[in-house]
Amino acid sequence: MTTLTRRQRDRRGRALIAAYTRALRPLLFRTYGGDPEKIHELTVKVLGRIGVTPLKDVIAALVPAASQPVEVAGVHFPGRVGLAAGVDKDGLAAPCWSAFGFGFAELGTVTAAAQPGNPTPRLYRLKRSQALINRMGFNNRGAQALAERLGVWGVERGNQALDLTIGISLGKTKVTPLDQAIEDYRTSLKAVAPRADYIALNVSSPNTPGLRRLQDGRTLTDLLTALVAEAPDLPLFVKLSPDLTSAQLDATVEAAERGGARGLIATNTTLRRGGLVFPETGWAFQAGGLSGAPLQRRALAVVGQVVRSTTLPVIGSGGVMTPDDAHALFDAGAQLVQVCTGFIFSGPGLVTRINALDL
Repeated sequence: MTTLTRRQRDRRGRALIAAYTRALRPLLFRTYGGDPEKIHELTVKVLGRIGVTPLKDVIAALVPAASQPVEVAGVHFPGRVGLAAGVDKDGLAAPCWSAFGFGFAELGTVTAAAQPGNPTPRLYRLKRSQALINRMGFNNRGAQALAERLGVWGVERGNQALDLTIGISLGKTKVTPLDQAIEDYRTSLKAVAPRADYIALNVSSPNTPGLRRLQDGRTLTDLLTALVAEAPDLPLFVKLSPDLTSAQLDATVEAAERGGARGLIATNTTLRRGGLVFPETGWAFQAGGLSGAPLQRRALAVVGQVVRSTTLPVIGSGGVMTPDDAHALFDAGAQLVQVCTGFIFSGPGLVTRINALDL
């Protein structure tokens, strides 16, 4: 296979973005009357089917593979660009993500028990603002179902069976009281531990009532301590809220360190509504977490503060819509970056262009 230079990778990425935004994206965004959630479900299902057919190789031939491997928290990552949690909750398309140039994919968020999530509609696309608002509520088929699906594909910790690193995001089952959260997370961890290269602990989603209280000092330390004891060799990353104050952020990072976290992910979606473009400013009153371009500045600020306050490695996530956004996170000290909304708006060309960065 011919090795592409960085400039050639970037040119390929620009061409892929142009093809996606001019041809495929308009078609996708009109499917199902433009319903974002139905379109997303269809896309993930189709990619899941492609991932186990020769069509995957066709995609891989068009999209340059992940580059610049790195070791973070003792885990090998074939590339520095990953798929953020929330895109492939149940791992349906897991075999396909490496073909798009991802070095890792964070599946989930999954919970101990399967749950339908919040009432629909619950996902909104704000095209002018390059943003999404969601209040999905951890809709998923359960941690055990994800573990079994990965097992069918031969995924085991460290074996790179799908040609990329597998992270799994864990959340709390909605009906589980907060005082029983430890056992709820532990149940999920036991199910997926053999299949995960790392675990992302989601205690910062704004869409499950009370969940963010698990970020508080002693509560987070106790939760992490219990989970680390359950799987001491499996790195746990804590996903941080962008809505924490500076003091709260410092306290949460300290609690994560005390509990044995091996890394941090900055950030989750935000309840803030700054950065929306008229006439989409009216969406400011829609409940749910905001992702995409309006989150970029805050995510960058959080990464910068966290890197200055801890030696734990940081995955930058939030508002990565362009290669410059990713570069800013790397410059701020993030060792890896994740994309979600940027991938939806720009397609695999964005991944290719970030992989072409000179880091």
